[in-house]
Formats: sequence, structure tokens, C-alpha cells
Amino acid sequence: MPVNLQKGQKVSLTKDNPGLNNVVVGIGWDVNSFDTGVDFDLDSSAFMLTDAGRVSNQDDFIFFGNLTHPSGSVRHLGDNLTGAGDGDDEQIRIELSKVPANISRIAFTVTIYDAEQRRQNFGQVSNAYVRIFDESNGVELLRYDLGEDFSIETAAVFGELYKNGAEWKFNAIGSGYQGGLAALCNNYGVEVG
Repeated sequence: MPVNLQKGQKVSLTKDNPGLNNVVVGIGWDVNSFDTGVDFDLDSSAFMLTDAGRVSNQDDFIFFGNLTHPSGSVRHLGDNLTGAGDGDDEQIRIELSKVPANISRIAFTVTIYDAEQRRQNFGQVSNAYVRIFDESNGVELLRYDLGEDFSIETAAVFGELYKNGAEWKFNAIGSGYQGGLAALCNNYGVEVG
């Protein structure tokens, strides 16, 4: 039975699942019934962060343009351009034992591609969630449904995996940002070209 999290709630992934190593972070959403005339292209990303809360180098930013971390520990499984269909719209695979020692947190974010030009924001997105499941057996370990009604935000931090001693835990964050991907990159120390 998965744990359904509330905003701000933290839960251990590995305490009750000894030996857990390969997990998949599934992120999904639906577009509200009103139509802007253009598909919504939401993009998930993972920022691999040090204790300082920033990337140690540009390779620590995993997204549609950099699908796999050099360590092999984090791999984005591909960009969904429309969000159509049921289930996860995008997935990011994590091999916990391969995460470099200097990385203490992995933040999972979603941004709306070309949001300003398309006049789109998270107020037009519904049923957004993040979930984590055990890749070895498909069992869902936790789920966080973003009940927030963002109105003008074009980027959101859904949650983060973090190390606490020998344990891996998950924090349900659910924070919105204006300024899209550039704002998130600036926040986490990624240089934007």
C-alpha cells in the first residue's frame, strides 16, 4: 500500500524497504478542459544537489537535453510532448547506490515549455502528481498529488529525494515558481545559455 503524502510531509523510502536500490519517479498531469489552442508540453527535470542546495556542475541537471547523469545514477526516460494518455507522463529512473557521494538531494521539477508565448500556466493543469515505485516489482511506494491551484506559475518543484544518514527519504514540496525553467536553473546554480 503506497503512502499518500501531503505537502511538506517527509517519509523514508529505504527504512521499510531494505535493499531498495532501483526506483522510478513517475510524474503525471492532465490539462484542464479549457483549451488554449496549443498542446501543453510539460517537462520534468531532476536537479542533483549538494549540501549547499546547488548543482556541483552542469551535468547534475537531468532533463530532455541531458538524459543521463555521467554516474549512471539518474536517467530521464524521455520527453512526452503532449501529456496525452493515462498513467505517468514522464519517468526518471534512479539507482540509489550509484548516486555520487557529494549529492545529498535530488529535486524533481516540472516546467511548461514555452509557457509565456503559449499563455499557459499551472492553473491550467490538473491532477498533477509525483510517485515513486520499486523498479524491480512495480510496487508503488509513495504518491504525492499536488492539490495546489497554481494560477500564474510556470514551474513547480514537486518533491525531492534526500539522504539522511544511510537512509533515502522523500519530501513532498509542491512549490510553484514564476519564470519557468530559467528560474529553477538560477535557483539551483545551473547556467542558462
